[in-house]
Amino acid sequence: MPPRRVLHDKFFKQAKADGYLARSAYKLAEINDRKRLLHKGSRALDLGCAPGAWLQVASEIVGPTGVVVGIDLKPVEHAIAPNVHTLVGDIYETPAESLLQHTGGHPFDAVLSDMAPNTTGHGDHFLSVRLCDRVLDLLESSAAAGAPLLKPGGSLAMKVFEGEAYPDLVKRTARLFTEAKGFKPKASRDVSREMYIVAFGWKG
Repeated sequence: MPPRRVLHDKFFKQAKADGYLARSAYKLAEINDRKRLLHKGSRALDLGCAPGAWLQVASEIVGPTGVVVGIDLKPVEHAIAPNVHTLVGDIYETPAESLLQHTGGHPFDAVLSDMAPNTTGHGDHFLSVRLCDRVLDLLESSAAAGAPLLKPGGSLAMKVFEGEAYPDLVKRTARLFTEAKGFKPKASRDVSREMYIVAFGWKG
């Protein structure tokens, strides 16, 4: 019998107590504590940002001198902070220029993605890898078009479900950055196959 999924664990309860919109807030908080993707004054792009927990954490880290831009198919219904701007859109269709409108055209210091496909239990891993490939495609195509989303030397953190295509995804990411490794935060459920690829030094 597979392990029972515990929905209301300590991170779920802590998120409610701390005012975060989802337990995933602690995943980004730990990633940043360990990896230092974001700093005061950073510009951050959150792909697949709804319901907004990562926007909340990123906003706190970058502070009032930084800016956080998020995009999702669903609207973010919670008001977060003045330095957070959200768009409703599809990352397969939205032009890079639309994502840069709140940064004065300046590229982001870090790109974040906690996106996941609608899970069915069949092919979830490959759908997840496809989303990550789309993130990398966006970074490459925007740079080639002269409107780069990520600055040279910038950072990336994106979620993927582990499986047979995972090593190739890490290798592709490592070719585009000077460093790319997998990291699993404590707030990820034990039964979850999710992993975060954290990369530094975007080569552009």
